[in-house]
Amino acid sequence: MRSIGHFIGGKEVKGNSGRTADVFEPMTGEVQAKVALASKAEVRAAVENARAAQPEWAATNPQRRARVMMKFLELVQRDYDKLAELLAREHGKTVPDAKGDIQRGLEVAEFACGIPHLMKGEYTEGAGPGIDIYSMRQPLGVVAGITPFNFPAMIPMWKFAPAIACGNAFILKPSERDPGVPMKLAELMMEAGLPAGILNVVNGDKEAVDAILDDPDIKAIGFVGSTPIAQYIYERAAQTGKRCQCFGGAKNHAIIMPDADMDQTVDALIGAGYGSAGERCMAVSVAVPVGKTTADRLMEKLIPRVESLKIGTSVDPSADYGPLVTREAVEKVKNYIDIGIKEGATLAVDGRGFKMQGYEKGFYLGGSLFDNVTKDMRIYKEEIFGPVLSVVRAHDYGEALALPSEHDYGNGVAIFTRDGDAARDFAAKVNVGMVGINVPIPVPIAYYTFGGWKKSGFGDLNQHGPDSIRFYTKTKTVTSRWPSGVKEGAEFSIPLMK
Repeated sequence: MRSIGHFIGGKEVKGNSGRTADVFEPMTGEVQAKVALASKAEVRAAVENARAAQPEWAATNPQRRARVMMKFLELVQRDYDKLAELLAREHGKTVPDAKGDIQRGLEVAEFACGIPHLMKGEYTEGAGPGIDIYSMRQPLGVVAGITPFNFPAMIPMWKFAPAIACGNAFILKPSERDPGVPMKLAELMMEAGLPAGILNVVNGDKEAVDAILDDPDIKAIGFVGSTPIAQYIYERAAQTGKRCQCFGGAKNHAIIMPDADMDQTVDALIGAGYGSAGERCMAVSVAVPVGKTTADRLMEKLIPRVESLKIGTSVDPSADYGPLVTREAVEKVKNYIDIGIKEGATLAVDGRGFKMQGYEKGFYLGGSLFDNVTKDMRIYKEEIFGPVLSVVRAHDYGEALALPSEHDYGNGVAIFTRDGDAARDFAAKVNVGMVGINVPIPVPIAYYTFGGWKKSGFGDLNQHGPDSIRFYTKTKTVTSRWPSGVKEGAEFSIPLMK
């Protein structure tokens, strides 16, 4: 059985806390590895390595830092298939889905290769008599990322690629459920030429998280996970003066207007609602048809599609989705389905009884579909994070617009329509951070920023794009005047740029 330690000072090291966690293979339900859970001392060792290495890395010119990132891209492409299979076997998502996970992370690493341009400051000549003003961006020092199980390649790269390109050293605390790929990414960064100590990986649980939060040498933290933990990390980081960006849960709506192409809409809902077994923060979990006729047409086409979903192993290329990440995740989703029935929603498709022949111990769950869900139900208010889609029928456009706008979460939303005026009005008015128009999962491309509103995001800067450079750097502004032509004598009033 594999033993997974930590990656500190440029190499994998064994854990010495005496604590470990099981890493399951979701498609079989068997334990495939033991991962070490870091102690506070082990986190501190990673930070000390990072602090020692960071000044020289920050002094390395940005084009050389970009070359390391370019080489990293090349190496990940070389090992693409191996990484995707490892990811699939630890997480449960299918191999094609795992490749998408890796690809969306690589796109942010590609963006970070532009760091020589992205870190340029501003300059004003002659701001006053003989006075020039310029600004420069400088790295923060040692920064950290705490990333979730559902995207074990993408989100770590979203965090460490721009941070390292900016000249910081990085401490990554990935999910202990699927730590294999983050460890491999650290190895590939070293092979690409990154100095030892600039990227460290500490596997662990709350003890490691709290050690990161309390360490005085860590200047900034990025987090993705559930909303309660996001809020906890944001508040605790603020108490210790750290810069922090935290992204939490979601309840993403898809508004279906009467003029929508229903076949296209159903295709979108099936992929966005059930892909990766619904274990995505951008999964569509609420469909909102506008008007009874639209709702009836939607359900007529949606029910047989959900019933015919093909659930398979993570390595089955024909599977629509694979198992969930743990048995506890399966039980949690089943419990939400029970709650929905008790609350009075109509369970149009019940996936609780699904069994995978030959893999009875795996963490499988069929697709479920609720109709006649109302906004006071828990299955509407709370994030289920599984293959469950809820249909909330809206009488008109105004009611449909209000549902995502008034929900506690505000990560993503989509509208399906042929009407440009309706789409434009919706995009302008909806109170949600990311909007799709006939696009079910509106994850922006890497050179735009990703981030939700309300309880889906804490902090004023988003992930990737220009915000990532702002988050991982501090701006210094210099006002300079040389002696030539300077009037002698003290000035007691505030200097003016005359």
